Amino acid sequence: MLGTMLLLGGCGSHDRPQVGAAAPVTFGFGRPATADEIAVWDLDVRPDGAGLPPGRGTASQGSAVYGRKCAACHGATGIEGPFDRLVGREPRQGFPFGRLPRLVKTIGNYWPYATTLYDYVNRAMPLNAPGSLKPDEVYGLVAFLLWRNDIIASSAEMNPQTLPRVVMPAHDRFVPDNRRGGPEIR
Repeated sequence: MLGTMLLLGGCGSHDRPQVGAAAPVTFGFGRPATADEIAVWDLDVRPDGAGLPPGRGTASQGSAVYGRKCAACHGATGIEGPFDRLVGREPRQGFPFGRLPRLVKTIGNYWPYATTLYDYVNRAMPLNAPGSLKPDEVYGLVAFLLWRNDIIASSAEMNPQTLPRVVMPAHDRFVPDNRRGGPEIR
């Protein structure tokens, strides 16, 4: 009993942070990141193409990269798996994903921006070495996947100018969130 009282006594109000107390200016460890360190992580690509690096690629170039780096997880043509299916345009009419959750969401029927495909592949793929692809490899993979989904011609070159101009089949299916804060429900 005495041990419990001593333990609880050590947890008095003088040890608790005060409600509303300001956060410390620094936490006493670390250092500010350098511009070079930030640049390594500043890889985001926006829907309008801002952030795309120089480079280019075609479906035929991307096909070779896909075979080496992607087919083991997504299948030889992007539909076999064992991981996510990448290719498929069905359903071509409507957007019934909310009503029919069994439908498979693919690049060709669900993604709203082609630049998002670049951003995701660049950051997260391949699974065993994320971020290891060179820009030309990523542009080639994106061209290959867009071509396999019947979105661009097999001869189309993807680069920082052409990729943002690709209109994805599901582009108009997403509604911008125009709420400005608060408890509003749409």
